[in-house]
Amino acid sequence: MLLGVAVLLAGVAFALPASVVGHFLPRQVHAEDWSGTAMHGAAGKLSVNARDAGAIEWQLHPLALLRGLVEMDIHWVKVGIVVDATTEIDRHGMTLRNIRGGGPIESLADFGVASGWRGNAAVNFEELKIDFARPLSVVGKIEVTDISAANIAAGANLGSYLLQLPAGAVAADGSISANLKDTGGPIELEAQIRISPTARTGFFSGALKERPEAPAALRAELQNLAQLRPRDAQGRFPAELEFTF
Repeated sequence: MLLGVAVLLAGVAFALPASVVGHFLPRQVHAEDWSGTAMHGAAGKLSVNARDAGAIEWQLHPLALLRGLVEMDIHWVKVGIVVDATTEIDRHGMTLRNIRGGGPIESLADFGVASGWRGNAAVNFEELKIDFARPLSVVGKIEVTDISAANIAAGANLGSYLLQLPAGAVAADGSISANLKDTGGPIELEAQIRISPTARTGFFSGALKERPEAPAALRAELQNLAQLRPRDAQGRFPAELEFTF
């Protein structure tokens, strides 16, 4: 009987057009340029809060419907950014697993992410779980390489960095804590970042210093910052920044 139900559900998913998915999207999400079916389809134009969010393709796993889950493999593209993941959705929330991908971060500029910055990013998350209102858990890392910004050190290469979110990174109030460190380049950095998605605020706290290979423009800007806070015995100076997003 269960096999018969699974076959029926698969048949319905194959018969329905991909556009039927649009009826189940949150109000902040809009999609168009549909192709394929509800089982295996795509939306060529995706937007979130009226911002261009690229395009998405999905492959539904019909047997998961027997467990009260909507499970699918997704393939997301935003200009040069490409990300793949497996998604499970139930009445309690959404869980994304095996999130892999990346690309040039400037591809996300019109999406409101890292505007004015250049470089490459690679994401590798084991799990990202939300309850449709706030994050519940996140485990993974983001690595950026050859990062730069036109308004910092005349656009000089600022090096490469690793942002790690270990198990337990999400607190009971939904705030997220992560560790940030350099993986090479002109700046030696170790820092912690705490983000509150509900308040849309973040706090950066760490210590940094320039390496001998740092270009003159970057050394000058870091020296100006060092005037505000004294260096420690290792030549590092503390840096704190509160920001909103």
